[in-house]
Amino acid sequence: MNFSFSEEEEAFRSTIREWVEAKCPKDVALELEREEDHDGTHFPQKLWDDMAEAGFFGIGIDEEFGGQGGNCVIQCIFMEEVARSIAGIAWIWGINQFNTKSIQKFASDEIKSNMIPRLTEGKVKTAIAVTEPGCGTDLLGGMITTATPDGDGWRINGAKIWSTMAHVSDYLLLLATSDPNAEKASRGKTLFLVDAKQEGVVSRPIPKLGMRCVGSCEVQLDNAYVPSTHVIGEVNKGWGHILSTLNNERILVAAMCTGILRGVIEEAIKYANERVAFGKRISEFQVINHWIADMQMRLMQAELVTYKSAWLFDNDLPCGVESSAAKAICSEYATDAADRGIQILGGMGYSAEYQMQRYWRDVRLYQIGPVTNQMVRNIVAESVGLPRAF
Repeated sequence: MNFSFSEEEEAFRSTIREWVEAKCPKDVALELEREEDHDGTHFPQKLWDDMAEAGFFGIGIDEEFGGQGGNCVIQCIFMEEVARSIAGIAWIWGINQFNTKSIQKFASDEIKSNMIPRLTEGKVKTAIAVTEPGCGTDLLGGMITTATPDGDGWRINGAKIWSTMAHVSDYLLLLATSDPNAEKASRGKTLFLVDAKQEGVVSRPIPKLGMRCVGSCEVQLDNAYVPSTHVIGEVNKGWGHILSTLNNERILVAAMCTGILRGVIEEAIKYANERVAFGKRISEFQVINHWIADMQMRLMQAELVTYKSAWLFDNDLPCGVESSAAKAICSEYATDAADRGIQILGGMGYSAEYQMQRYWRDVRLYQIGPVTNQMVRNIVAESVGLPRAF
């Protein structure tokens, strides 16, 4: 078994790390948060443009559509390195990639040729609109957003929530109930590419604890129109299309949490080597040594489960359980490390002028989404033969 990265992958990591240090070092995150606090609708457009100029939106996208190619391992390296500094910037990149890959896989040739080159160039923004105010994990059972045929198109009515970037996006990749009489809740759902700028679509950013440099929105849809050409995939089979992208999403979230964990360790070591108490650096106290050693051992584990899942994905091997488990493991390890990091910094860990509290606020989300860690445990339990618990 070969656990090392290839020369190409190591070179790519170095390139991304250099870009991060030049364009979005950790201190930029605090500035972005202050800007969002000012009006609640801020979006880091400058960093978006910088990523577009560097060609990052083409990572993992087929070259025939203007992408750079690359696999899930390459995407994980990108997510890890950017999240090590600012997780929110990694996430807006990830949202763009999930949507682009869905369009690449399921859209008509016309939509592909029109949309994907613009997506890879960063000229168009898209948001995912799946979760609803009344349903998170129980999405299929509680979905109220409907799609009704209207001439050569559809009318969408309902509401979505936690739609990242919806307030600045050009399009929503939206799931709606198109056949309310379907035998199973997993059927009768269709995936649409909705014009987010049209009358009838209103997005409102939601104030939140972390990931505050990118807006997460509630979206109201009142008779929004979608032409039939903007159906992504087959009518009434949208849930299956969404499912096919979930493993990739969960693996990239695991990579993002791994990057946050790495950033936490860096900040903890830096502070411990600078802070003096009782006549010596606190890094010389065994308890601090052990806390940071625990973080490092968990980082080793996080890297293993993340990149194993990515390898399985890239080799078209079953990875549903592994990708979900990686997301849960990495999010919990990173959250615990950030909490311990706050303790290492003491009062400064509670200060908004230091990065540690931001890491905790950012990573805490990922025990909840994109799937709760409790639901992940249900998935893992069922995989070893235990009764289904939901």
